[in-house]
Amino acid sequence: MLLGNRCVDCGACAISCPEGAIQKVGGHWVTDRSICKRCGKCVAVCYADGRQIVGREYTLEEVMQTVDSDQAFYLESGGGVTFSGGEPLSHLDQLLDLLQACKARGYHTAVDTCGQVPWTSFEASLPLVDLYLYDLKMMDPTKHKHYTGASNHLILENLKKLCQTDKEVWIRIPIIPGINDDAQNLSESAEFIAGLGNKIRVFLLPYHDVAATKYVNVGARYTLGSIPKPDKAVMEAAASFFTQLALPVQQGG
Repeated sequence: MLLGNRCVDCGACAISCPEGAIQKVGGHWVTDRSICKRCGKCVAVCYADGRQIVGREYTLEEVMQTVDSDQAFYLESGGGVTFSGGEPLSHLDQLLDLLQACKARGYHTAVDTCGQVPWTSFEASLPLVDLYLYDLKMMDPTKHKHYTGASNHLILENLKKLCQTDKEVWIRIPIIPGINDDAQNLSESAEFIAGLGNKIRVFLLPYHDVAATKYVNVGARYTLGSIPKPDKAVMEAAASFFTQLALPVQQGG
């Protein structure tokens, strides 16, 4: 990752790269990630700490040491351990190992998922998960594919099946102005959720662009651009579609 605000434009990273993956294009340093081997030599020569290796591998024991350090907080708050991502269910073997370790210690477990995984992944996790935080972005399949790159068919089918189990499910909907805050989408979302059962809680999350800087730092393009954050009036209007159907809805969370 390149933190542009720290870069002093010395070019040492490009000189040190054995793959020639770093070049200056249009006045900016660009990393060709298709040939980068993540050897870290560019990081080692960057005295300004502009280049950084992001992320590291952990053993199960190392992760659980971090989890265990918050044990007192879990007991005091009634909370537990949430696995998020990315998509945690796409790393099923590692997730199951961690969930088993948490349940062996008596920790409450939650999985934050977008639902775009085979149902068999949900089935494997069911005995070890207390709460699923399920993202639901929009109902129209064409728009969903346009904005996310995938159809929402599997997501909706998995959500139906999940709500037929005895697991607690919280549905989280990001409210993104101009994309999914229209009356049709909100109405269809509320009607769909109302048909899932009476134990569903809905959380409406106001859109934010906190991740935009991270996209730049890893050389990716933030395609949503400068979408405004929804104000209180927009959030309350969105919530009304759910309260009309007697769905428990909360803004934020």
